[in-house]
Amino acid sequence: MVRINYISHDGTRREVDVNEGLSVMEGAVRHHIPGIDGDCGGACACGTCHVYVDPQWLPKLAPPNQLELNMLKMTVEPNPSSRLACQIKVTEELEGLVVTTPVSQY
Repeated sequence: MVRINYISHDGTRREVDVNEGLSVMEGAVRHHIPGIDGDCGGACACGTCHVYVDPQWLPKLAPPNQLELNMLKMTVEPNPSSRLACQIKVTEELEGLVVTTPVSQY
């Protein structure tokens, strides 16, 4: 299990343990984290799992592929730390990862 820190846009923080191999989105859905919907089930086709990754964690993530970059263009208020949680695979190196949800996914 890997500890992931989910922070909502209003500052509410939830720390949960997520199984390695799942995505950050799957961990959020399984733990009922508000603000991460994952409407497409993790297919990188909807953008409803948009999160802001704490900048200190960005170098530890694989870079986004072109499909993810295209989907991020359609999200609400993307910024340089924006990622789709469905595209972040949980590994032990991500112990303590911090992601924040935007005000809206739509």
